Amino acid sequence: MAFVPVNEPLLNGNEKKYLNECIDTKWISSEGPFVKQFEQQFAEQMGRKHGIAVCNGSVAIDVALAALKIGHGDEVILPSFTIISCAAAIVRAGATPVVVDCCPATWNMDVSQIEAKITDNTKAIMVVHIYGLPVDMQPLMELANKYGLYIIEDAAEMHGQTYNGAPCGSFGAISTFSFYPNKHLTTGEGGMVLTNDETLADRSRSLRNLCFQPQKRFVHLELGWNYRMTNMQAALGLAQLEQIDTFIARKRHMGEVYNRLLAEIPGLQLPVPKTDYATNIYWVYGIVLEDNVPFDAQEAMKRLAAHEIGTRPFFWPMHLQPVFQEMGLFDQVSCPISEKIARRGFYIPSGLALTDLQMQQVAHALQDVMR
Repeated sequence: MAFVPVNEPLLNGNEKKYLNECIDTKWISSEGPFVKQFEQQFAEQMGRKHGIAVCNGSVAIDVALAALKIGHGDEVILPSFTIISCAAAIVRAGATPVVVDCCPATWNMDVSQIEAKITDNTKAIMVVHIYGLPVDMQPLMELANKYGLYIIEDAAEMHGQTYNGAPCGSFGAISTFSFYPNKHLTTGEGGMVLTNDETLADRSRSLRNLCFQPQKRFVHLELGWNYRMTNMQAALGLAQLEQIDTFIARKRHMGEVYNRLLAEIPGLQLPVPKTDYATNIYWVYGIVLEDNVPFDAQEAMKRLAAHEIGTRPFFWPMHLQPVFQEMGLFDQVSCPISEKIARRGFYIPSGLALTDLQMQQVAHALQDVMR
């Protein structure tokens, strides 16, 4: 029985052709033509005017915060249930992260909890779409307008997803994406900052490129970073972007197959297939063990590993992260839903290269584990 990895990217388009073009033309750095092509085409696909390619999705958040001049004394509201990149960027900017719990069904931030967290110091709400369904954006946008707050939209897991027909990544002042190998589109490592605001776009380009000045390159008025994406990464991204519709259809097919195969296995909370505003895109296929299951996610993952099935745990909540607790952040904060699904949630193989036969193997293993 062959091991089923938790993720394997699909590289069956023009990836080799475009990479060979990079090598043949010697354009392998960030100055190559694929970077601008990828920026322009990805921004257009996601309903934005400007795209700024960077070296990974985490630094895209750094650039977004710096472009908005968020720093000391500012507060940014975000979900506790997310990857650490989101809160870490806020802390590195000198601002204070303020967390809200998530919804038990969608695992996204509970928008109804946000208003109570807004203070005079609140500058932005960081929206993070989780695993396959987007955050309910309409009430969130109304809150942001009411209080004059920026929306920073982390759509790292939502390539090609929509909210009421509008592309995820098209909301708010600025949005960010990741192109890590487990994403719908990959550049190996890589990320993107998107915005409709020309000033924010220019500032983001400067920040990702050491804040070089056009006329006096090595005279710096501000500190930036070397967060550039290479031409080779962008070549991969462009080839992947050409297949985005196929990839999305494949992901949704995989979700439907898993839903059918796992429906009769007791003790599992499966992903919500759709909401009033979106159909699940199944970036990963997450599972939460119900309360009556006498073991947690770690034990389930261990048992699945014995069946040659790769898994990953759910995110660990920001308010429980030891590094933030040592900083004195999140004292007396409780997010019971985030805490529960972090301990009882994990995801099973769901990469684009996964076959229907492998999904059947995963389902059989889960059946045995849950018996």
